[in-house]
Amino acid sequence: MNNFAGIEDEFAAFGSASVLLQSIPYDGTSTWGKGADNGFEAFLDAAENMELYDIETNSEVYTKGIHILPELTVNHSPEAVVEESYRVAKKMIESGKFPTFFGGEHSISIGVIKAFYEQYPDITVLQLDAHADLRSDYLGTPYNHACALHDASKNTNLIQVGIRSMDTSELAYLNREKCFLAEDIYGTDEWMQKSIDMMGEKVYITFDLDAFDPSIMPATGTPEPGGLDWNTTIRYLRKVFEQKTVLGFDLVELAPVKGNKAPEFLVAKLYYKMLSYKFMLANQTR
Repeated sequence: MNNFAGIEDEFAAFGSASVLLQSIPYDGTSTWGKGADNGFEAFLDAAENMELYDIETNSEVYTKGIHILPELTVNHSPEAVVEESYRVAKKMIESGKFPTFFGGEHSISIGVIKAFYEQYPDITVLQLDAHADLRSDYLGTPYNHACALHDASKNTNLIQVGIRSMDTSELAYLNREKCFLAEDIYGTDEWMQKSIDMMGEKVYITFDLDAFDPSIMPATGTPEPGGLDWNTTIRYLRKVFEQKTVLGFDLVELAPVKGNKAPEFLVAKLYYKMLSYKFMLANQTR
């Protein structure tokens, strides 16, 4: 496997890396658009064609080191994937490095988030998503992508942003005060600080790419109209990283569209931007 963004081996080796990147290319429970299991390779290809100098933070965060771990290959059942994701995430947390994860569909986050809340019982989970993902089970399993945040809703301080699609069965698990629907946040920034004030100090971010509007992110399994734009999203993420201790994050549901490389480039830029916020903001004058 190539190094992230083609960086030199000295910045990609495990020993010198501050960041670990784990691919979990599972797409077994998605129910409409398929292809999230191909997202990681498209993401890496886009990253190799991305400038590594971040203008906003005046930095090159890759010098902190980004190591790609061997991809998770267990995929014979959703239960097995969740268990393996949990096991790998625990090891990554114990390494003392900054853990990042790339789906695959959103069900991969279930085991990852469990590993985080067991290590940090007071953790806040920030979910950016078009869908509530709060079903207790779906199509015969609690490990479906439609159930991705159900366990987190019971065991963490869950903050949901960008939601604009859900089933009535999910209302029983929805904390409306901590759910910032897309229709409520359009045209205003007041929700940003309000949501941040509801977070504890420690935060894990799970980012379903369908949180973005399909006009800029069509490459997802279930694109929903009325989503977030790029500048609003990164402005919000910067505030989160500035004010809270982000312990890790995942990006899920990139399903590449043949002939359109823009979405995967957006995701590469988003990943790099989030790392820049994590490691380089402390060096900036704010």
